[in-house]
Amino acid sequence: MNTDEYVPLPADDEISMFRRGLRRYGYYPNETVPSSVRVDWSFPVNGIGHTAAKSTPRPTPDGETILIAGDTGTIHAVRPTGERRWTLETGAGRSLGFHGTPAIVGDTAYIGGYDGELYAIDIPSGTIVWHTRLREFGGSIAIGSSPAYIDGNLYLVAEYKNPAKGALWEVDAETGTPTWSDDRIWGMPHPSPAIDCEAGKLVTGSNDGVVYCWEFPSLEFAWSFQAGGEGGPDGKPMADGRFNLGAQIKGTIPVYDGAAFVGSWDGRFYRLDLEDGSEEWSIDTGDVVMSNPAIDPEQGIVYVGGDDRHVRALDAATGDERWSAYVGGTVIGSITATADTILVGSYDTNLYALDRATGDRRWRVNNRGHVTSGAIPHDGRLYYAERGVFSNYYDEDEETVLEERGHAYCLVPDE
Repeated sequence: MNTDEYVPLPADDEISMFRRGLRRYGYYPNETVPSSVRVDWSFPVNGIGHTAAKSTPRPTPDGETILIAGDTGTIHAVRPTGERRWTLETGAGRSLGFHGTPAIVGDTAYIGGYDGELYAIDIPSGTIVWHTRLREFGGSIAIGSSPAYIDGNLYLVAEYKNPAKGALWEVDAETGTPTWSDDRIWGMPHPSPAIDCEAGKLVTGSNDGVVYCWEFPSLEFAWSFQAGGEGGPDGKPMADGRFNLGAQIKGTIPVYDGAAFVGSWDGRFYRLDLEDGSEEWSIDTGDVVMSNPAIDPEQGIVYVGGDDRHVRALDAATGDERWSAYVGGTVIGSITATADTILVGSYDTNLYALDRATGDRRWRVNNRGHVTSGAIPHDGRLYYAERGVFSNYYDEDEETVLEERGHAYCLVPDE
């Protein structure tokens, strides 16, 4: 296989986005992870109890600025040393803030909020360039997905209620004007769109347990795939019976080797043919799968975590397990693959570094809250964020109390 065909597009020095590109691999082949690390700096960014994975810190392409979006609706810009450049409070603070990750194109960052609105931010100044209101998205209640950027356009999914639905949107990146949409999605979709330009496909998933695929760039609808077994899931009926819960697809779906890789709340992890959506293989993990998988295209390995508290390395072609590693808690965030290491955050409040070849633990760093963002390596530093620490969150009879805000962190070699 010619691995040059599987560079995570766009491979542009001026573009940086969630999961490192349109194909959403989460793969950093030129980065290595130190054998031991220490916390260089941290500061509080998250304080909302919502359990969705937290926004992943995103370095600008030159690495001189790190953008960190919090669930309080505030965006922080810091230098790699932790020195603050600016802080921007947005209208998303009236809701559940930000959970998506900015797409960075040149000096502009694009991010959607849980206020149902989309923001373009000038990175040098920390000011809003444009702001697309929820009414322009047909009354959306949230944008939890991270935008994909290509050829002057942004692609994202928005959420709606009464009934629970979603829509895929195309937006002009220069003006913020929506130029196309498709509202066929049921459930409130969280995954970020993935685009395979060579295969000519765009995919996303939703809480109805369906993978949706469009031709790209024509945006003609191509196919759908229903997770949850024959006849679909049999959980709680939603939207007047139009779909049932039980096979929700929460994680972003990477596309590689002519296939889409999908985790579901039905406990299975699937490889689907991008051409027609047919199932090529699936494995039963025994528990919910909602993490964002990583793909190593050079080795042909996919890495995925789940509620069974394990990370698995699977042969992308066959689904055969190469290794499985216990990480102490549920994995709902993004897995990162580097030249030597797999980075994964856990509900046990640790960030783990696992040997890429064997799954053996290299180190772990204990934090305050659940580590649910991705860990991003850049120039010898690692950036990530955690959820706040809450008491009584799952107790309906007691008031939920924020004990401590979740922090963003930077790790450096412990020399």
